[in-house]
Amino acid sequence: MRTVRLLALLLAGASMAAACSADQSAEPQPITWSRVQLPAEPVVLAGSGDQLVVGLRDRGAKVVPRLLLVDGDRQQEIKVAPTSPYAFLAVWTSIAYDGRRVLALGGAAGGAHSNVRWTVWTGTTAGLTELPQTFNTFGGQDAGHLYSAVITPAGQALLGSWASTTSGLDAAVWLPQGTKWIRQDSTGTVLRSTPTLLAGPGAATSWGDAIVQTGSQVRLAPNVVQQEAAVWRSTKLNDGWSRFALPEPGARSQGLRVTCGEKLCTVAGWVEGKLALWQFDPSAKDGAGAKRLTGLPEIAVGDKAPLPAPVLAGDEVIQMVAGGNQIKVVGGRDGAWTVRASTGPSGEVKEARLVGRTLYLLAGATDAPATLWKTDLG
Repeated sequence: MRTVRLLALLLAGASMAAACSADQSAEPQPITWSRVQLPAEPVVLAGSGDQLVVGLRDRGAKVVPRLLLVDGDRQQEIKVAPTSPYAFLAVWTSIAYDGRRVLALGGAAGGAHSNVRWTVWTGTTAGLTELPQTFNTFGGQDAGHLYSAVITPAGQALLGSWASTTSGLDAAVWLPQGTKWIRQDSTGTVLRSTPTLLAGPGAATSWGDAIVQTGSQVRLAPNVVQQEAAVWRSTKLNDGWSRFALPEPGARSQGLRVTCGEKLCTVAGWVEGKLALWQFDPSAKDGAGAKRLTGLPEIAVGDKAPLPAPVLAGDEVIQMVAGGNQIKVVGGRDGAWTVRASTGPSGEVKEARLVGRTLYLLAGATDAPATLWKTDLG
Protein backbone atom coordinates (compact mmCIF):
# COMPACT_ATOMS: atom_id res chain seq x y z
CA MET A 1 0.00 0.00 0.00
CA ARG A 2 2.88 2.31 0.92
CA THR A 3 4.58 1.45 -2.38
CA VAL A 4 1.45 2.30 -4.34
CA ARG A 5 1.07 5.60 -2.49
CA LEU A 6 4.77 6.45 -2.95
CA LEU A 7 4.55 5.65 -6.68
CA ALA A 8 1.45 7.80 -6.98
CA LEU A 9 3.22 10.70 -5.27
CA LEU A 10 6.28 10.33 -7.50
CA LEU A 11 4.13 10.25 -10.61
CA ALA A 12 2.20 13.29 -9.43
CA GLY A 13 5.44 15.11 -8.65
CA ALA A 14 6.86 14.23 -12.05
CA SER A 15 3.68 15.45 -13.74
CA MET A 16 3.81 18.71 -11.81
CA ALA A 17 7.49 19.21 -12.64
CA ALA A 18 6.84 18.48 -16.30
CA ALA A 19 3.93 20.91 -16.30
CA CYS A 20 6.06 23.61 -14.65
CA SER A 21 8.86 22.97 -17.12
CA ALA A 22 6.42 23.11 -20.02
CA ASP A 23 4.93 26.33 -18.67
CA GLN A 24 8.39 27.87 -18.37
CA SER A 25 9.38 26.85 -21.87
CA ALA A 26 6.04 28.12 -23.18
CA GLU A 27 6.53 31.56 -21.64
CA PRO A 28 6.96 34.06 -24.47
CA GLN A 29 10.47 35.42 -24.70
CA PRO A 30 10.94 39.18 -24.26
CA ILE A 31 11.22 41.20 -27.44
CA THR A 32 14.68 42.65 -27.88
CA TRP A 33 14.75 46.13 -29.41
CA SER A 34 17.71 47.93 -30.93
CA ARG A 35 18.10 51.67 -30.68
CA VAL A 36 18.01 53.72 -33.89
CA GLN A 37 20.55 56.53 -33.87
CA LEU A 38 19.05 59.82 -35.08
CA PRO A 39 20.41 63.35 -35.53
CA ALA A 40 17.72 64.88 -33.28
CA GLU A 41 14.83 63.99 -30.97
CA PRO A 42 12.04 61.93 -32.64
CA VAL A 43 8.46 63.04 -31.97
CA VAL A 44 6.18 61.61 -34.70
CA LEU A 45 6.24 58.59 -37.04
CA ALA A 46 4.60 57.94 -40.40
CA GLY A 47 5.09 55.02 -42.74
CA SER A 48 4.32 53.63 -46.17
CA GLY A 49 5.57 50.37 -47.66
CA ASP A 50 9.12 49.81 -46.46
CA GLN A 51 9.76 53.47 -45.68
CA LEU A 52 9.46 55.33 -42.39
CA VAL A 53 9.19 59.10 -42.05
CA VAL A 54 10.41 60.41 -38.70
CA GLY A 55 9.46 63.86 -37.51
CA LEU A 56 12.33 65.31 -35.47
CA ARG A 57 12.64 68.13 -32.98
CA ASP A 58 16.04 69.83 -33.05
CA ARG A 59 15.97 71.80 -29.81
CA GLY A 60 17.91 75.04 -29.94
CA ALA A 61 18.44 74.95 -33.71
CA LYS A 62 17.44 77.84 -35.94
CA VAL A 63 14.89 75.51 -37.60
CA VAL A 64 13.47 73.22 -34.92
CA PRO A 65 11.35 70.87 -37.11
CA ARG A 66 13.26 68.33 -39.18
CA LEU A 67 12.20 65.30 -41.22
CA LEU A 68 14.03 62.08 -41.91
CA LEU A 69 13.24 59.31 -44.38
CA VAL A 70 14.37 55.90 -43.10
CA ASP A 71 14.60 53.08 -45.63
CA GLY A 72 16.25 50.05 -44.05
CA ASP A 73 19.61 51.20 -42.73
CA ARG A 74 19.63 54.28 -44.97
CA GLN A 75 18.63 57.69 -43.59
CA GLN A 76 17.88 60.67 -45.82
CA GLU A 77 17.11 64.18 -44.61
CA ILE A 78 13.94 65.68 -46.11
CA LYS A 79 14.39 69.40 -46.64
CA VAL A 80 11.89 71.63 -44.87
CA ALA A 81 11.27 75.25 -45.81
CA PRO A 82 9.63 77.32 -43.06
CA THR A 83 8.19 80.73 -43.90
CA SER A 84 6.18 82.15 -41.00
CA PRO A 85 7.93 82.95 -37.68
CA TYR A 86 6.27 80.13 -35.72
CA ALA A 87 7.17 77.57 -38.40
CA PHE A 88 10.82 77.84 -37.36
CA LEU A 89 9.81 76.72 -33.84
CA ALA A 90 7.17 74.15 -34.73
CA VAL A 91 6.98 70.73 -33.11
CA TRP A 92 5.37 68.07 -35.28
CA THR A 93 1.92 66.91 -34.17
CA SER A 94 0.94 64.65 -37.06
CA ILE A 95 2.50 63.50 -40.34
CA ALA A 96 0.76 61.69 -43.20
CA TYR A 97 2.77 59.89 -45.88
CA ASP A 98 1.38 57.79 -48.74
CA GLY A 99 4.67 56.79 -50.35
CA ARG A 100 4.79 59.95 -52.45
CA ARG A 101 3.07 62.90 -50.80
CA VAL A 102 3.77 64.27 -47.33
CA LEU A 103 1.37 66.38 -45.27
CA ALA A 104 2.58 67.58 -41.88
CA LEU A 105 1.04 69.52 -39.03
CA GLY A 106 3.17 71.37 -36.51
CA GLY A 107 2.58 73.72 -33.61
CA ALA A 108 4.47 76.14 -31.41
CA ALA A 109 3.19 77.95 -28.33
CA GLY A 110 3.14 81.73 -28.64
CA GLY A 111 1.33 84.98 -28.06
CA ALA A 112 0.14 86.55 -24.83
CA HIS A 113 -1.73 83.40 -23.78
CA SER A 114 0.80 80.85 -25.13
CA ASN A 115 -1.80 79.30 -27.42
CA VAL A 116 -0.60 76.89 -30.10
CA ARG A 117 0.19 78.56 -33.43
CA TRP A 118 -0.42 75.91 -36.06
CA THR A 119 1.61 75.50 -39.24
CA VAL A 120 0.86 73.22 -42.22
CA TRP A 121 3.52 71.77 -44.49
CA THR A 122 3.04 70.01 -47.84
CA GLY A 123 5.35 68.37 -50.35
CA THR A 124 7.12 65.10 -51.06
CA THR A 125 10.20 63.32 -49.74
CA ALA A 126 12.20 65.71 -51.95
CA GLY A 127 11.16 68.61 -49.74
CA LEU A 128 8.40 70.14 -47.64
CA THR A 129 7.21 73.75 -47.68
CA GLU A 130 5.20 75.64 -45.10
CA LEU A 131 2.52 77.86 -46.59
CA PRO A 132 1.45 80.51 -44.05
CA GLN A 133 -2.24 80.76 -43.16
CA THR A 134 -4.18 83.69 -41.75
CA PHE A 135 -4.46 83.82 -37.96
CA ASN A 136 -8.17 82.93 -37.96
CA THR A 137 -7.65 79.79 -40.06
CA PHE A 138 -6.74 77.79 -36.96
CA GLY A 139 -6.72 80.43 -34.20
CA GLY A 140 -8.90 82.98 -32.47
CA GLN A 141 -11.56 82.82 -29.77
CA ASP A 142 -13.38 79.90 -31.42
CA ALA A 143 -10.29 77.76 -31.93
CA GLY A 144 -10.17 74.22 -30.65
CA HIS A 145 -7.37 71.74 -31.27
CA LEU A 146 -5.81 70.06 -34.30
CA TYR A 147 -4.78 66.43 -34.05
CA SER A 148 -4.43 64.65 -37.42
CA ALA A 149 -3.19 65.15 -40.96
CA VAL A 150 -4.69 62.68 -43.45
CA ILE A 151 -3.94 61.83 -47.08
CA THR A 152 -6.44 59.87 -49.19
CA PRO A 153 -6.61 59.23 -52.96
CA ALA A 154 -9.48 61.76 -52.97
CA GLY A 155 -7.43 64.50 -51.35
CA GLN A 156 -5.83 65.75 -48.14
CA ALA A 157 -7.43 66.95 -44.90
CA LEU A 158 -6.67 68.28 -41.45
CA LEU A 159 -8.81 67.15 -38.51
CA GLY A 160 -9.49 69.01 -35.31
CA SER A 161 -12.18 70.82 -33.34
CA TRP A 162 -13.87 74.23 -33.37
CA ALA A 163 -16.33 76.08 -31.15
CA SER A 164 -19.90 74.93 -31.68
CA THR A 165 -22.77 77.38 -32.05
CA THR A 166 -24.87 75.09 -29.86
CA SER A 167 -22.75 73.17 -27.31
CA GLY A 168 -19.06 72.69 -26.61
CA LEU A 169 -16.85 71.92 -29.61
CA ASP A 170 -17.72 70.53 -33.02
CA ALA A 171 -15.43 68.13 -34.84
CA ALA A 172 -13.89 70.12 -37.69
CA VAL A 173 -12.36 69.38 -41.08
CA TRP A 174 -10.05 71.68 -43.06
CA LEU A 175 -9.55 71.12 -46.79
CA PRO A 176 -7.00 72.80 -49.08
CA GLN A 177 -8.14 75.39 -51.59
CA GLY A 178 -5.11 76.50 -53.55
CA THR A 179 -2.54 77.50 -50.93
CA LYS A 180 -5.17 78.10 -48.25
CA TRP A 181 -6.79 75.70 -45.80
CA ILE A 182 -10.54 76.25 -45.41
CA ARG A 183 -12.55 74.97 -42.46
CA GLN A 184 -15.69 73.16 -43.62
CA ASP A 185 -19.09 73.79 -42.05
CA SER A 186 -20.09 70.96 -39.68
CA THR A 187 -23.73 72.09 -39.56
CA GLY A 188 -26.15 69.31 -40.42
CA THR A 189 -23.55 66.56 -39.99
CA VAL A 190 -22.72 64.11 -37.18
CA LEU A 191 -19.53 66.13 -36.59
CA ARG A 192 -21.62 68.75 -34.83
CA SER A 193 -22.26 68.74 -31.08
CA THR A 194 -25.76 69.20 -29.71
CA PRO A 195 -27.14 69.96 -26.23
CA THR A 196 -27.70 66.20 -25.72
CA LEU A 197 -24.68 64.72 -27.54
CA LEU A 198 -21.14 66.12 -27.55
CA ALA A 199 -18.86 64.96 -30.37
CA GLY A 200 -15.24 64.34 -29.40
CA PRO A 201 -13.06 62.62 -31.99
CA GLY A 202 -9.34 62.92 -31.33
CA ALA A 203 -7.44 60.79 -33.86
CA ALA A 204 -7.93 59.99 -37.52
CA THR A 205 -6.65 57.83 -40.36
CA SER A 206 -7.71 56.97 -43.90
CA TRP A 207 -9.45 53.97 -45.46
CA GLY A 208 -9.45 54.30 -49.21
CA ASP A 209 -11.10 57.63 -50.01
CA ALA A 210 -12.71 57.75 -46.56
CA ILE A 211 -11.58 59.34 -43.31
CA VAL A 212 -12.04 57.32 -40.12
CA GLN A 213 -11.90 59.05 -36.74
CA THR A 214 -12.16 57.75 -33.20
CA GLY A 215 -12.63 59.37 -29.81
CA SER A 216 -15.68 59.51 -27.58
CA GLN A 217 -19.14 60.98 -27.53
CA VAL A 218 -20.84 62.20 -24.37
CA ARG A 219 -24.58 61.77 -23.94
CA LEU A 220 -26.23 64.42 -21.76
CA ALA A 221 -29.60 64.11 -20.06
CA PRO A 222 -31.02 65.17 -16.69
CA ASN A 223 -28.69 63.65 -14.06
CA VAL A 224 -26.89 61.66 -16.78
CA VAL A 225 -23.41 62.12 -18.29
CA GLN A 226 -22.43 59.04 -20.30
CA GLN A 227 -19.11 58.84 -22.15
CA GLU A 228 -18.69 56.11 -24.77
CA ALA A 229 -16.05 55.29 -27.37
CA ALA A 230 -17.20 56.20 -30.86
CA VAL A 231 -16.22 56.24 -34.53
CA TRP A 232 -16.92 58.85 -37.22
CA ARG A 233 -16.51 57.73 -40.84
CA SER A 234 -16.90 59.60 -44.11
CA THR A 235 -17.61 58.00 -47.48
CA LYS A 236 -15.19 60.24 -49.40
CA LEU A 237 -12.96 62.80 -47.75
CA ASN A 238 -15.42 65.20 -46.05
CA ASP A 239 -18.62 63.77 -47.59
CA GLY A 240 -21.15 61.34 -46.13
CA TRP A 241 -20.20 61.35 -42.45
CA SER A 242 -21.79 58.75 -40.16
CA ARG A 243 -21.23 57.99 -36.48
CA PHE A 244 -21.63 54.97 -34.22
CA ALA A 245 -20.75 54.06 -30.64
CA LEU A 246 -18.34 51.20 -30.08
CA PRO A 247 -19.94 48.32 -28.17
CA GLU A 248 -19.60 48.39 -24.39
CA PRO A 249 -23.01 49.56 -23.15
CA GLY A 250 -23.12 51.36 -19.84
CA ALA A 251 -19.35 51.51 -19.34
CA ARG A 252 -17.19 54.63 -19.54
CA SER A 253 -14.95 54.23 -22.59
CA GLN A 254 -12.72 56.11 -25.01
CA GLY A 255 -11.19 55.39 -28.41
CA LEU A 256 -7.67 56.80 -28.59
CA ARG A 257 -6.12 55.63 -31.88
CA VAL A 258 -7.31 53.83 -35.01
CA THR A 259 -5.60 51.81 -37.74
CA CYS A 260 -7.31 50.51 -40.88
CA GLY A 261 -6.33 47.54 -43.01
CA GLU A 262 -7.90 46.39 -46.26
CA LYS A 263 -11.06 45.00 -44.65
CA LEU A 264 -11.10 45.95 -40.97
CA CYS A 265 -10.29 48.94 -38.78
CA THR A 266 -8.96 48.44 -35.26
CA VAL A 267 -9.44 50.98 -32.46
CA ALA A 268 -7.24 51.07 -29.36
CA GLY A 269 -8.57 52.73 -26.23
CA TRP A 270 -9.89 51.94 -22.81
CA VAL A 271 -13.00 50.80 -20.97
CA GLU A 272 -13.23 51.81 -17.31
CA GLY A 273 -9.50 52.53 -17.27
CA LYS A 274 -8.41 49.18 -18.79
CA LEU A 275 -6.91 48.51 -22.24
CA ALA A 276 -9.56 47.80 -24.89
CA LEU A 277 -9.48 46.97 -28.59
CA TRP A 278 -12.39 47.07 -31.03
CA GLN A 279 -12.72 46.02 -34.66
CA PHE A 280 -15.27 46.97 -37.31
CA ASP A 281 -15.84 46.78 -41.03
CA PRO A 282 -15.62 50.38 -42.31
CA SER A 283 -17.83 49.48 -45.28
CA ALA A 284 -20.69 48.31 -43.01
CA LYS A 285 -23.54 50.75 -42.44
CA ASP A 286 -23.67 52.36 -38.98
CA GLY A 287 -20.89 50.12 -37.70
CA ALA A 288 -22.91 46.93 -38.02
CA GLY A 289 -20.90 44.01 -36.68
CA ALA A 290 -18.49 46.16 -34.66
CA LYS A 291 -17.17 44.22 -31.67
CA ARG A 292 -14.90 44.58 -28.70
CA LEU A 293 -12.07 42.04 -28.82
CA THR A 294 -12.14 39.64 -25.89
CA GLY A 295 -9.53 38.02 -23.67
CA LEU A 296 -7.16 40.99 -23.42
CA PRO A 297 -5.04 41.17 -20.26
CA GLU A 298 -6.10 43.76 -17.72
CA ILE A 299 -3.64 46.59 -18.27
CA ALA A 300 -4.38 50.02 -16.87
CA VAL A 301 -4.61 52.86 -19.40
CA GLY A 302 -4.95 56.35 -17.99
CA ASP A 303 -7.14 59.14 -19.35
CA LYS A 304 -4.10 61.14 -20.45
CA ALA A 305 -1.56 58.36 -21.01
CA PRO A 306 -0.39 58.09 -24.64
CA LEU A 307 -1.37 54.92 -26.46
CA PRO A 308 0.04 54.26 -29.94
CA ALA A 309 -2.14 53.19 -32.83
CA PRO A 310 -2.54 49.41 -33.10
CA VAL A 311 -0.31 47.66 -35.61
CA LEU A 312 -1.83 45.16 -38.04
CA ALA A 313 0.38 42.25 -39.13
CA GLY A 314 -1.77 40.04 -41.35
CA ASP A 315 -4.75 38.99 -39.23
CA GLU A 316 -2.85 39.66 -36.01
CA VAL A 317 -3.16 42.83 -33.93
CA ILE A 318 -0.11 44.15 -32.10
CA GLN A 319 -0.65 46.73 -29.38
CA MET A 320 2.17 48.36 -27.45
CA VAL A 321 1.30 49.63 -23.99
CA ALA A 322 3.17 50.73 -20.88
CA GLY A 323 2.66 48.67 -17.73
CA GLY A 324 4.42 50.26 -14.79
CA ASN A 325 7.69 51.42 -16.32
CA GLN A 326 7.88 48.45 -18.68
CA ILE A 327 6.82 48.32 -22.32
CA LYS A 328 4.52 45.38 -23.02
CA VAL A 329 3.70 44.01 -26.45
CA VAL A 330 0.22 42.51 -26.64
CA GLY A 331 -0.27 40.42 -29.77
CA GLY A 332 -2.91 38.09 -31.12
CA ARG A 333 -6.54 38.12 -32.17
CA ASP A 334 -9.99 38.01 -30.60
CA GLY A 335 -9.91 35.65 -27.60
CA ALA A 336 -6.24 34.63 -27.94
CA TRP A 337 -3.47 36.98 -26.82
CA THR A 338 0.18 36.82 -25.86
CA VAL A 339 1.89 39.42 -23.69
CA ARG A 340 5.62 39.89 -24.16
CA ALA A 341 7.93 42.13 -22.20
CA SER A 342 10.48 44.39 -23.90
CA THR A 343 14.23 44.60 -23.48
CA GLY A 344 15.45 48.12 -24.10
CA PRO A 345 12.72 50.79 -24.17
CA SER A 346 10.98 52.00 -21.02
CA GLY A 347 8.61 54.75 -19.90
CA GLU A 348 5.62 55.76 -22.02
CA VAL A 349 4.79 54.33 -25.42
CA LYS A 350 4.35 57.34 -27.68
CA GLU A 351 4.22 55.98 -31.26
CA ALA A 352 4.46 52.68 -33.11
CA ARG A 353 4.68 51.84 -36.81
CA LEU A 354 5.16 48.69 -38.85
CA VAL A 355 7.01 49.21 -42.13
CA GLY A 356 7.71 46.05 -44.06
CA ARG A 357 8.54 43.53 -41.32
CA THR A 358 10.27 46.06 -39.09
CA LEU A 359 8.37 47.32 -36.06
CA TYR A 360 9.35 50.80 -34.87
CA LEU A 361 8.59 52.24 -31.46
CA LEU A 362 8.91 55.67 -29.87
CA ALA A 363 9.22 55.46 -26.11
CA GLY A 364 10.56 57.49 -23.23
CA ALA A 365 9.84 59.04 -19.87
CA THR A 366 6.98 61.51 -19.48
CA ASP A 367 7.96 65.03 -20.58
CA ALA A 368 11.38 63.80 -21.70
CA PRO A 369 12.84 63.26 -25.17
CA ALA A 370 11.79 59.96 -26.74
CA THR A 371 14.01 57.33 -28.32
CA LEU A 372 13.35 55.41 -31.53
CA TRP A 373 13.65 51.62 -31.30
CA LYS A 374 13.17 48.83 -33.83
CA THR A 375 12.76 45.07 -33.94
CA ASP A 376 12.39 42.61 -36.81
CA LEU A 377 9.19 40.57 -36.81
CA GLY A 378 10.87 38.02 -39.08
